[in-house]
Amino acid sequence: MNITIVLPPSARLAEQSGLIRQVFAGHTIQVVTTSAEQAKALESTDILVSTAFVPVTRSDILSAPRLKFIQVAGVGVDHVDLDAAQDQGVLVAAVAGANAESVAEHVVMSALALLRPLVSSHVSLTEGKWELPAWMARAEDMAGKTFGIYGMGRIGQELAKRLLAFHVTLLYHDQHPLSQDKERLWGLTLVSKETLLKASDIVSLHLPLTRDLYHTIGSQEFSAMKDGSILINTARSELIDRDALLVALRTKLRGAALDVLDPEPPLPDDPLLKLPNVLLTPHGAGVTIQAQNRIAESAIQNVLRFLDNRPVDHLFLGESS
Repeated sequence: MNITIVLPPSARLAEQSGLIRQVFAGHTIQVVTTSAEQAKALESTDILVSTAFVPVTRSDILSAPRLKFIQVAGVGVDHVDLDAAQDQGVLVAAVAGANAESVAEHVVMSALALLRPLVSSHVSLTEGKWELPAWMARAEDMAGKTFGIYGMGRIGQELAKRLLAFHVTLLYHDQHPLSQDKERLWGLTLVSKETLLKASDIVSLHLPLTRDLYHTIGSQEFSAMKDGSILINTARSELIDRDALLVALRTKLRGAALDVLDPEPPLPDDPLLKLPNVLLTPHGAGVTIQAQNRIAESAIQNVLRFLDNRPVDHLFLGESS
């Protein structure tokens, strides 16, 4: 089999390529890092190991006559045209849960950093300023706050477990409610989307990107949110109406922590880069060393299952976004 592996450019590229070739000994391996390299490789590829940083378009899939299986080295598949894959009989699988703990920790960190003006305080100190009065006027405890989790999959559940220690009121909204036992265990209350937005001091998004959820947070939703509330997005940027977010950051929100942007990386003149109440990270909430190892191991095992004609885990079917 011809296997194409998409890896991000890095200093460890040669090392990773060597390890991959050992794991899939006996198969032809192509390692690519860009869309152009991927497109060329797909002409002769049977299996593609994909990452979210390089889209797999309908054109890519139609130009890959031998392609049988796409394994995403990650939890999201919205960068893959699932409709085209289904039309061509190409199986698509992802990795479930491998980065859930990492993302949950990132959300807690982000919430605390915005409740205490952590970044602006550090910057002011490096500039020779001592702004304790500004800190005293802004710093808040998380204890006593209402924390809304929009989306209660694996990441949402890991987040709920961690927030127990902070003595917050925990609300959640999901089309698939948890069992009452889990709700009691983690102190969760199921509410409507509208109630979650109105009641929460902090809202964290943990949703897949589907057509129904595109811009699920827009002007109407920001109007419903509390004055001085915080929005955290470690899922997909398209869940939020960007124009409405910019208005809300200037008029409504205490701040926003955004791990996902459109485009990525942001353009130099992106107004989000200039706002003092925005905490930005480079789509890395789930990219700790430990999570990368878990994702790689899970992806490799799934490809080996496919090669051995065994059932693969975490198949996706249906619409793409």
